[in-house]
Amino acid sequence: MLAVLGFATLASFMVAVMRRWATAFVAIISAPVLFAVIAGFGPRLGDMVLSGLETVAPTAVLLLFAVLYFGVMMDAKLFDPISKLILRLSKGDPVRICVGTAVLSLVVALDGDGTTSYMIICSAFLPIYKRLNINPLVIATVAAMSLGLISGSTPWGGAATRAISVLELDATEYFVSLIPSLALTSVFVLVVAYVLGLTQRKHVNAAAAAELAAEIKNGTLHAEERATWRTWVNAGLTILLLVLLITGVAPLVVLFIGAFVIALVINYPKLHTQGELVKRHAASAVPVVMLVLAAGVFTGILSDSGMIQAMADALLSIVPTSLGGLLPLFTAIIAIPLGFFMSNDAFFFGILPVLSESASQYGIHANEIARAGVVGQISHMIGPASAPLWVLLGLLKKDLGEFQKFSILWIVGGCLAFIAFQLLTGAINITF
Repeated sequence: MLAVLGFATLASFMVAVMRRWATAFVAIISAPVLFAVIAGFGPRLGDMVLSGLETVAPTAVLLLFAVLYFGVMMDAKLFDPISKLILRLSKGDPVRICVGTAVLSLVVALDGDGTTSYMIICSAFLPIYKRLNINPLVIATVAAMSLGLISGSTPWGGAATRAISVLELDATEYFVSLIPSLALTSVFVLVVAYVLGLTQRKHVNAAAAAELAAEIKNGTLHAEERATWRTWVNAGLTILLLVLLITGVAPLVVLFIGAFVIALVINYPKLHTQGELVKRHAASAVPVVMLVLAAGVFTGILSDSGMIQAMADALLSIVPTSLGGLLPLFTAIIAIPLGFFMSNDAFFFGILPVLSESASQYGIHANEIARAGVVGQISHMIGPASAPLWVLLGLLKKDLGEFQKFSILWIVGGCLAFIAFQLLTGAINITF
């Protein structure tokens, strides 16, 4: 009975979100509450909710300060010198420009916000692409791959935050083992950009390329824009933050709180400007933090009521024991099509917890299921459920079908490469 009610909870939540009958925040709270009351757990709802909130509180705080920190970095134009350096190094060569696009995309994807990342990338490179007659869908492809890989996998990105919160994971344990495969897949993205650049050479306007190369050589391109001392301090602070994050000196939430305070004092020493910045970026941070807290309610009710365990037992009854050790690989593979068609809320809150509980019966840690689940974020970036995608297409003035036709094979290749590198580095494991 509990399994039936659990699956009914997931189904009602996913239908409500996918059919847009309710927001994810409303659906993720109301669905488990409704079926918990039907199951007779009404008197225990308060304790279940508090239990779930306690598990996701650190993740919510981490996300809040990560968004605020990168908001400060974006306002301070931290990545402008990188884009200028890339253009100088490109010397008007379309291959170098495409690879440079990928480099900038991978860097700005650390922000975790798709819309902001796409705007930065397009503002830096779209005029150059148009000038040289390079297909702007190259920008879209490498930017989508980069954003799906980096933003979709980092603990402060929306997808991984959902996985960490709903599976009650430690963000550092989840992330550190994923870094090698992220680095290797980033190299794969650069290779894709190189190949795409080669295909564009024959379309390039030779005269425009020569003119651009001359401007770069003479230093007249963006000559009026200069980096300030704050730019270099921000760069050093961000690099230090990433080093401390990788080495595990302190919990991620502590690192981001400290980094945000330092960044705020350096870039906005006046009190009234500090308050204005927090208010401005709260519009991006608060909705996602609310969703993480709602995920705590969701997982608290389903876990403490025994619904997740019952659903996992039901699934395990039809899975051959000999194939149980393949669940991380199975999760990563099905995440590719599900990521494309489904919203992140439906996949990470509806599908992933059941797969994780099933995997636990074979001694597979939930961290592996979370890492496998984020593979689908690369394909999610070109799917209709990706909200930032519509911003990107609007900036490039391209339609969805045209973009998907151009990018689908590269995107699937990126997903498969990410899976292979996770297996190679031990981020996920399979046993027979």
